[in-house]
Amino acid sequence: MQPQNHPHIEYLDHPADVKFRVLGKTIEEAFEYAALAMFGAMIDTDTVQPITTLDIDLDADDCEGLLYDFLSELLYLFEVEEIVFCRFRVEQIKRRGDRYHIRAHATGEAIDLDKHRFDVGVKAVTFHDMTIERTDAGYVVQVVVDT
Repeated sequence: MQPQNHPHIEYLDHPADVKFRVLGKTIEEAFEYAALAMFGAMIDTDTVQPITTLDIDLDADDCEGLLYDFLSELLYLFEVEEIVFCRFRVEQIKRRGDRYHIRAHATGEAIDLDKHRFDVGVKAVTFHDMTIERTDAGYVVQVVVDT
């Protein structure tokens, strides 16, 4: 696997799966980079055209659950709708009462095996080693995805 380089994404050593850490100025930006890192592990996202945009609107009990659900929803849309994504925009992550809510958009195109070369197949997002940490520089998010 040769994930693409991005200044806000770091791929970490893992014996069996894909592990990455991202840094965003805001929690929204960190979620965007996490989505890009997950798809960047599977495919060179620079080969994907931003043709189709899908809306994502989710709630979860906590921020880690929201990240898990967000990435899992993107993986579900990839598998079921057969769309590979290259751009992500998280409009808002906010707390609503005792729940967390995300409103986002994922943009990409239909999978074309003549054009898109997949390096790694991501089966699922995991909670293993998942962290969301607020720092002076913003938010650091770490995720392991099952391959």
